[in-house]
Amino acid sequence: MPWAYSPPPAAVSGMRALLERHWPLTGTAIVLILLAAWSMLAPLGGGSHELLLDFPPGVQHGDLTVPAEIRLTRGVRDVLLLRNRGRVPVVFGPLRIKAGGELRLPFGEEGRHVFVCPPLAGGQVAVRVVAAPGPGWSRLRWRLDNLAQSLRYLPLRAPDD
Repeated sequence: MPWAYSPPPAAVSGMRALLERHWPLTGTAIVLILLAAWSMLAPLGGGSHELLLDFPPGVQHGDLTVPAEIRLTRGVRDVLLLRNRGRVPVVFGPLRIKAGGELRLPFGEEGRHVFVCPPLAGGQVAVRVVAAPGPGWSRLRWRLDNLAQSLRYLPLRAPDD
């Protein structure tokens, strides 16, 4: 083939030497690029569409700390599961959850909904429902936002638990 391109031998040996010298950094970069590509293209997780908001026994007014805004994604996780493990009913917006009861609150519309709930710190919680992101940068940003929210609101547990 007279038109085939072949790089000069010095460039090939220089590139090879650079990769051999910096193989940990090169390997890490390749893994991060592959992980980002997977995060952008992989379908959003199946499983349960529910996000649990649990009211433990003995919770008083303002005792329970939750994020100021709970984010749900339409079609992925779009049901708020309210579980009352206490001995008294809990009010959540216009709803009343009996003692020991559960209530599934589905959200089909995008938007921001504010609910009054006395046991929560601040007395109210906002539920923001967003559209499921399409493949690409929006899906990567959605996954990173979910990771950040999960890390930010990890439950605190004592060493004895």
